[in-house]
Amino acid sequence: MLNIKAFTDGSCLGNPGVGGYCGIMQSKGKEHIVRGLCAEKTTNNRMELQAVISVIDWLNRVQQEPCEVEINTDSQYLCNCSKDTRKALTSSNRPNNDLWLELIEKGLSGKHHITFVKVAGHAGIEMNERADKIAHEEAIKARHIVYGGM
Repeated sequence: MLNIKAFTDGSCLGNPGVGGYCGIMQSKGKEHIVRGLCAEKTTNNRMELQAVISVIDWLNRVQQEPCEVEINTDSQYLCNCSKDTRKALTSSNRPNNDLWLELIEKGLSGKHHITFVKVAGHAGIEMNERADKIAHEEAIKARHIVYGGM
């Protein structure tokens, strides 16, 4: 089974505000980055979730065989909520329930075995810092789209 280590992060300018996300995947000396932005009002938590969903989307497209995926994140929200995915399935009152349901459908009940690891944010962990920087760059792009370069 292929082992993949991913580092994800989300960024929001304003919270709520425009946002960006990033996922960096590494396996067998290779690396792939997924990134994106949201030019509508969003939150840090939504961008953190979107980063993980984008990693899983890419894996589902590219990796035909099941993978062992370790998702490293500095999001306490993501780590805490991922422990209780059943609640996400039954609670429409959960914040960001739409993205939790998408995450569960695409990844947590899919072919890949996914675990979450909480890492310290802004603590010099190289891959976490890179994901944070790219997510922030995407949020800045979103701000330029909305506000025309401010």
